[in-house]
Amino acid sequence: MAVVRMDHPPGNGLVGPSPEATPSRPSLLAQVDGVVFPFLGGFGRYQKRLMLLSWIPVLLISCNQFSDYIHLAQPNITCTGNVTGAADADAVPPLNGSTRTPYITDSYEDNGMQCSCSERQIQLEFGLKQNVITEWWLVCEEQWQAHLTHLSFLLGTAIGALLTGAMADWWGRLPVLCMSVCVTTVSGMAVAFARSVLTFSILRFVQGCSLAGISLCLYLLRIELCLPAWRFSMTMVANVLAVGGQLLLPGLAVLSIDWHVLQLVLVCPLALILTYAWLFPESLRWLLATQRFVRAKGQMYLVAQSNSIDTETDETGILSALEAELHQTPESSCILQIIHTRNMWKNILVLCVNSLASSGMGQCFVRAVTGGSFSPFHYLVLVGISMGGSLVLATVVLVMGRRGAQLSFMIITALASLLQLGLLNLIGKYSLRHDIALRDTLNRRLSVALSVIGMLTSNAVNHLSLFICAEITPTVIRGGALGLLMANAAVGMCVSALVDLQKFRGFFLLRIILTCSCLLSIICIPLLPETTGQPLPESMAEGEGLLRRPLPSGEQHHLLTRVEVAEYSRVANTPMHRQGNDTANGIRTS
Repeated sequence: MAVVRMDHPPGNGLVGPSPEATPSRPSLLAQVDGVVFPFLGGFGRYQKRLMLLSWIPVLLISCNQFSDYIHLAQPNITCTGNVTGAADADAVPPLNGSTRTPYITDSYEDNGMQCSCSERQIQLEFGLKQNVITEWWLVCEEQWQAHLTHLSFLLGTAIGALLTGAMADWWGRLPVLCMSVCVTTVSGMAVAFARSVLTFSILRFVQGCSLAGISLCLYLLRIELCLPAWRFSMTMVANVLAVGGQLLLPGLAVLSIDWHVLQLVLVCPLALILTYAWLFPESLRWLLATQRFVRAKGQMYLVAQSNSIDTETDETGILSALEAELHQTPESSCILQIIHTRNMWKNILVLCVNSLASSGMGQCFVRAVTGGSFSPFHYLVLVGISMGGSLVLATVVLVMGRRGAQLSFMIITALASLLQLGLLNLIGKYSLRHDIALRDTLNRRLSVALSVIGMLTSNAVNHLSLFICAEITPTVIRGGALGLLMANAAVGMCVSALVDLQKFRGFFLLRIILTCSCLLSIICIPLLPETTGQPLPESMAEGEGLLRRPLPSGEQHHLLTRVEVAEYSRVANTPMHRQGNDTANGIRTS
């Protein structure tokens, strides 16, 4: 009888991988983290130089991804002349209130008097003298076009993540990166010369697709370059730099004055990433996983030479094994292959739900913090919360691990949402009935406090879901899996734009759905495997073999009643058990 061995026996009802999906013994070239990278110098001087190159574009990519906060910022418009139907011009209130972004507003009063000013005083508080809203006058009844423009960019990000992720698995990370940079540069420069809102929206859709491709490919190259001990810290540095890009954006707006100039300032430097075609090599891990051994051979010698490694003394036999495999035909994989897996598709599905729920809840919390208006102060507060979330994420992961940290953050996110939905209503109903002002103030402060906590934790869940997905999916389909998660995060960010298009109708129901998704994620997160310090899976079989850590075999009997334990112990007396001491799943019971 064939016996399938596993590193950990399945416990608590867990079903192990099929015999076809479990490798007997990986070859030397398949042990990238354990054999190949240590032979080439580990995380040496060559890898650190490439890591620095992968960090540099993060600032500019972040600025471009969050530029809608500047381009679509609603101006503060005050009526200074007569208004049709108004007897006293001095009594006319400012149009649209204070500074607001068109996709984070809660006030939808259709006041015809405010929208019919003959003379107006326009002021933008983000440093620009003119932006997209003021150039095409997307206010009042035309405000829906601004919401649709922001929605098109987010949908482009989602579609671009799906497409470029699949292409990165099929063609490689570097070709897709260069292609995305070319499309981003051309479409981004065309955005600056757009002559209508429709053209602007279409070009922003294309730019969102290509920006997602750049972010995805750089993330893949960064993850696949590191040894297990360096992966998380190098990723956290990139996350902090992305927050730094958000902080840099208002300063660039002040220097640019006009949104056309700002767009060119943000896009043109991205063309320098094209030099990565010569400076940055293809992922060695992907070359080995897809059996492109001829290209991998030349790159391995280059890495060894840069790290001052003597390849003449090949004690591990890696180079000999590589020479023996040079005749192999390259094989590429597609993300659709997860349909035929037993465990991998469940893990990716759980992470997709986490990413969608956390991203959507983050937008709901933003609304509670801004209170319907969005000023530079609010923008800096959001940037500070993002920075704090990155620091808290790094601390908690070091203490509790990937899975424990994600579970803790998701629990806090769900609790913050539930308390906002239920506790504040109870306070208003059963306490402080006679002091309406004090009650409203207390509700507002509690709502803001819960929203700040929820934004911090939801941001951490979003980043950690993407990182865990990169660690549990095999190299051959890692791009497609990360594309799925990035697409779900982008769809979650569409919450604000969709709600604004509907003029806030259905927001409470949407909030309930997102909260229920968070509660569902809390149940499913313990099913994920813990990947701290573990090598990245390379093939589909290795990815399928990653299971959650089961209970120790000695503790499984404590989950059974005395009668069930007696029935379980009778297995040792059966004729089939007398033939050998190993069970079908590799567990030794006697």
